[in-house]
Amino acid sequence: MTSFEPLAKTIAINSITAYQNYLSPFKGFSCAHRQLHGGESCSTYIKKILSEQSLLEVVKSSQKRFQDCTLASRTLTKNSSGCIVIPCCLPL
Repeated sequence: MTSFEPLAKTIAINSITAYQNYLSPFKGFSCAHRQLHGGESCSTYIKKILSEQSLLEVVKSSQKRFQDCTLASRTLTKNSSGCIVIPCCLPL
């Protein structure tokens, strides 16, 4: 039996690339995690770990990253002058 994992990873990476090229530039805000901590946006981080980890590990890592992004959003909003900082991910 052939694993669906390589195909699923390819589809996920291609979907993230399409998001980064065609949607992200026009959404009007950037990744709160990257704004607070520097480094990679959540989409770039997830795309990278897709090539390094199993799908199960990616799901766990992405949940943690999205939670951290939500916390970064709250921190940035609290420290701003009335602006609301939107996390790039759904609040988890």
